[in-house]
Amino acid sequence: MNVIETAGLSKRYGRTWALRDAALAIPAGYVVALVGPNGAGKTTLLHISVGLAWPTAGQVTVLGIEPAGSPAALDQIAFVAQDAPLYRNLSVADMLHLTRNLNRRWDQQRAEARLGELSIPLERKVGKLSSGQQAQLALTLALARRPRLLVLDEPLASLDPLARHDFMASLMAAVAEDGLSVVLSSHVIADLERVADYLIVLSHGQVQVAGEVEGLLACHRTLTGPAAAADDVAQRLAVVYARRAGTVAHLLVRNNGAAAPAPTGWEAHPVGLEELVLAYLRDPGAAALPGPRPRVTQDSGIPA
Repeated sequence: MNVIETAGLSKRYGRTWALRDAALAIPAGYVVALVGPNGAGKTTLLHISVGLAWPTAGQVTVLGIEPAGSPAALDQIAFVAQDAPLYRNLSVADMLHLTRNLNRRWDQQRAEARLGELSIPLERKVGKLSSGQQAQLALTLALARRPRLLVLDEPLASLDPLARHDFMASLMAAVAEDGLSVVLSSHVIADLERVADYLIVLSHGQVQVAGEVEGLLACHRTLTGPAAAADDVAQRLAVVYARRAGTVAHLLVRNNGAAAPAPTGWEAHPVGLEELVLAYLRDPGAAALPGPRPRVTQDSGIPA
């Protein structure tokens, strides 16, 4: 089952396309990292998926067969926005009461137990909570709905490193307990690297790469060798991104099937998630090497 599936998905605001013919099939059971620069279309994709926006063209289904935004879908999806709608003048208990009255699925006992474990007093005003506690409250409100799919849009943006660590630890504990599928948008790649097992890179409104993290890393590598020979190597290999530093060139390449031995005079190195993401986000013209810039399709991470 795919928790989010799109076909020809496009969204235009005036003359600007936020998404353009985006095709995705995100399988259930993963913690999905959605990465891209500002303006890439990440928030638009998430808003359409949870029924907060409607596409200009194309279709979106969630949880296998449900149309995005339908009552059946909304009952099974929880969404936490970057600026979670928490009312500063309400107490934590009042926020639980309000959210309970707005949702058909609600687990009050779990919400109160979770806040107790986090030492967040029910009587405290939301505005008196730290940024980390407010993020944990927003996550608690989402988890108390007992969703099948949890969608998080930049939940770490305003948090310090310790609060980010605690938030991610709480999230992964919930994933393990409930078997949730999670789609998480964030700029903090280092945090995503510890938890994500599926990656989507979005840029200029289009999917650049999507697939299981393990498979994507396995089918890419970095070659280091003489800059004078870089053009010749690029003619024979699928180069995602190239960088020259004096007489040395670094090429991030995609393997077609099993990785061939490194060319003579070159060394091969494994690729990390951050390096892979940045390579696919960079301007294709920055490589300044011949040959087309490859893309990786989704699902298994095996090159197309």
